[in-house]
Amino acid sequence: MSAAPLESAEPVPASLDVLLIGLNHAPETTGIAPYTTGLARMLADDGHRVHVITGMPHYPQWRVQDGYRGRRARRETDGAVRVTRVPHPVPARPTGASRIGMEAVFAARAAVVRGPRPDVVIAVSPALLSVGAARWVARTWGRGCPVGVVVQDLYGAAVAEAGALGGRGAGAVARLEHGLLAGADGIVAVHDVLRDALLRTGLPAESVTTIRNWTHLEDEPTADVTPTTITAARRALGWPQGEAVVLHAGNIGAKQGLDGVVDAARLADERGLPLRFVLLGDGNQRARLVAAARGVERFTVVDPLPTDAFRTALAAADVLLLHERPEVAEMCAPSKLTSYFAAGRPVLAATNDLSAAAREVRAAGAGPIVPAGDPAALVDAALALVADPDAAARHAASARHYATRTYGAAAAHARYGAWVRDLASRRTTPHTEPVDADVLTLTPQEIS
Repeated sequence: MSAAPLESAEPVPASLDVLLIGLNHAPETTGIAPYTTGLARMLADDGHRVHVITGMPHYPQWRVQDGYRGRRARRETDGAVRVTRVPHPVPARPTGASRIGMEAVFAARAAVVRGPRPDVVIAVSPALLSVGAARWVARTWGRGCPVGVVVQDLYGAAVAEAGALGGRGAGAVARLEHGLLAGADGIVAVHDVLRDALLRTGLPAESVTTIRNWTHLEDEPTADVTPTTITAARRALGWPQGEAVVLHAGNIGAKQGLDGVVDAARLADERGLPLRFVLLGDGNQRARLVAAARGVERFTVVDPLPTDAFRTALAAADVLLLHERPEVAEMCAPSKLTSYFAAGRPVLAATNDLSAAAREVRAAGAGPIVPAGDPAALVDAALALVADPDAAARHAASARHYATRTYGAAAAHARYGAWVRDLASRRTTPHTEPVDADVLTLTPQEIS
């Protein structure tokens, strides 16, 4: 639970000016973006005036989407939400250092955007340096207004587990993360594993609360999914009859360790097994994996799909695969599970047994867990699921029930609404009338 509110200078207004700073936002459809976008819309639905400062859409392809390239900040609206986009570099090969560079530019430019004077500033991490921008804006333009942080991934753990910057670099990032978060008035962790890890860094328990991500595929997953649509979808996706499809949907990046999927498909080829391993999505590792899988017959890559087609593809698969590098433990709670569990299919997790993903799959009864980095175990577990349709159906039903109970958008909406009002109650300076300043447009000189 969150800390007791400080005595406020006056009652919290029914409608607040909320500034949300997060690098990822719609039209990105995977990763953190759906939750940042959804949070902004939830708060707007509660009657708050919401201003989002975000970057140019680039994930998971790691290139700026068509129509968004340019050297100037731009304004948009997303329903009742006001959106300001600031330009920033996008590394074609996102290493630890290049990502930090991108996020530093984003944070610096976000910090000088001006809009309605905020009552509350919320940062989404990652990008970690957005927290610094949020604290600066709150102290200056917000006249000391409260700051909240939504922690989707742990930056320090990610760097350490990926070995991206070496031991000293990882330690420096962990100390920076702790220092930035320690200056926030309230923190949301999206999973208890992340909350526990934050508390181990010395953050006070009363400042950190858990609010789960929600299933952002809003319609009932089986409403428009029939045997006919599944057959048509499998045909359109090029999935041969007589093969069980093991589908990994989402980012094709480094932390997923998807070389193991290529190895599993190669092993299925060697053994002549009726399995097909499919990666659906995009990411900075896609081209390399396609090259590595040249000649592997039971391996397929599918481009990202629109929401309806994506939902149908999940339902059309025989097994939904979560795959992570063996080192991944505390760094993140995979957002794909919110969609997987709602899809009505069994889940196979190849992950560290101590990871947030393993804890979640186990709690949901969604399917088997095998060691990360063991393609033979992955193949054997997939075969066992396909050979026992009754067990697969039990896993699918259990996962769906867990999703309904745990990942409801209405529950997340209510908890975020209460959290933001609690943050606003901590303000020690008087609320002011909204100031609708023009959004700063960066000049080419400032960008270069």
